[in-house]
Amino acid sequence: MTRKLPAGKRRSADQLARAYAIEKELSLRLRHADKEERKKAYTAAYDEWNARVLNDPHLSPRNDISCGADAVIEQKKMLMRFLKPEITLLEVGPGDCTLAAEIAQYVHKVYAVDVSRRAAEGSVLPANVNFMISDGCSIPLPRASIDLAYSNQLLEHLHPEDAYEQLCNIYEALTPGGRYLCVTPNRLCGPHDISGYFDEVASGFHIREYTVDEAVKIFKKAGFSKCRLLLGAKGFYLSFPTLPVRWIESVLDKLPHALSRKISSSLPFTLLLGIKLVARK
Repeated sequence: MTRKLPAGKRRSADQLARAYAIEKELSLRLRHADKEERKKAYTAAYDEWNARVLNDPHLSPRNDISCGADAVIEQKKMLMRFLKPEITLLEVGPGDCTLAAEIAQYVHKVYAVDVSRRAAEGSVLPANVNFMISDGCSIPLPRASIDLAYSNQLLEHLHPEDAYEQLCNIYEALTPGGRYLCVTPNRLCGPHDISGYFDEVASGFHIREYTVDEAVKIFKKAGFSKCRLLLGAKGFYLSFPTLPVRWIESVLDKLPHALSRKISSSLPFTLLLGIKLVARK
């Protein structure tokens, strides 16, 4: 394995391998589907993954990760600088909608858009949270109706063609001057999906992982005018230009994978390279 097993309560090597085999099987369907097929394939693949992996007490990644409440608190701290009572927020890929429900008290309206409703089944949502289903590309909202868009660990799950189309649709849904905070893992210290235990290239549900440079280019292509990074953690973040980080990436990307990954995964590079991209329309 290229990564150590998670510390604490965790799946065994055999359980990880079984979960990886399922995820890779489902991922291959998405990777090999044409554009029209993918409109239904995302929902089908994630519904099946929820049934076969997430809801399996032995295979579920919930055995590996720390309390989800901690992750929600950290995301809330990161978002608070952008939240105002009058704004409308779009969260793409909300999962079980815990974050959407938590931040609803700070904004006028929240739209939670996902390809599957399985993870959110049973969730009790505030009156100002509207859950909606997408085909992985579409954003079923009127033009210029969103002040702030947010996604966490989403972009890497999309086929590159669909990622670009979704970005264009998010851009259209944003009001003039609206912003999109996109959190996605950096491929230089990846893979970040389950394939990181078995492979040097993402081959599970992370269809493509990006560097800051690659992410900025696709955002600019979709029409976004300015891109900056949020650097920091635990509620303390600094807005930072992308250019110095893109230069560091260009150096690391020329190194052998193992060395590049080792450097990228160490401090302070984890803070510099962790992609929290704020793009303005």
